[in-house]
Amino acid sequence: MKFAYGISDFRTIIKEGFCYVDRTDRIPLLESAGKQVLFLRPRRFGKSLLLNMLMNYYDIAKVNEFDDLFGKLAIAKQATEMRNQYLVMTWDFSRIDAQGSVDEIRQRLYDHINVHIQSCYQRYQHLLKAPVEIQENALASFEKLMSVIQISHQSLYLFIDEYDNFANEVMTSQIHHNDRYADLVYSEGILKTLFKNIKAAASGNGLDRVFITGVSPVVMADISSGYNVATNIYRYPEFNNLCGFTEAETQALLENVA
Repeated sequence: MKFAYGISDFRTIIKEGFCYVDRTDRIPLLESAGKQVLFLRPRRFGKSLLLNMLMNYYDIAKVNEFDDLFGKLAIAKQATEMRNQYLVMTWDFSRIDAQGSVDEIRQRLYDHINVHIQSCYQRYQHLLKAPVEIQENALASFEKLMSVIQISHQSLYLFIDEYDNFANEVMTSQIHHNDRYADLVYSEGILKTLFKNIKAAASGNGLDRVFITGVSPVVMADISSGYNVATNIYRYPEFNNLCGFTEAETQALLENVA
């Protein structure tokens, strides 16, 4: 039995035969929960692997790999109509350094988003009818990408991993954390403005679905007036074991090893 310690790439886990606890039966439930979903769990709980599994399921570029990746999993027997129907893009906010001034944090956030917008365009440019020019302001780049996706009659599924990570680091910092945190989430703060743009893109402008993970609801509450459309599923009983391991699963794995 091979355990995928530190590996959050679903394709690698399946292709290389690592142990995988199947959660794909929840995909129809997730689709019915809402188009913009927030799911919270502690760190090291498997959220990134969950997102990566969903990316592989919905990615239009992976349509020919569906049987190889999901053929032995529960979803193979109940695949939904949205399977392999989306352009997908992921932002991972845990990779953004929270040190320095607000302007420096903003630039790192913009750089991160721009990198993934460029990667998304390169991956799907054969499906898009116009080029996407990367702007210094990543929000302008995002708006351009959404415009091109819309005129190309495609749809985007956006995944945001650890949405509150660098904001939490700023909040717990001992150096002027109150002022820096306020500049991130209040008034026209960086995060609030970003999520206002996401909300606008999801209003029939190319962005069809959003799945967000994080640790705490605090940041989402602070930007709620800019992004009040997310469905919080982290307390729904049917999603209690959407990631992580149950006692019974842990017991079975230990018995297998023993």
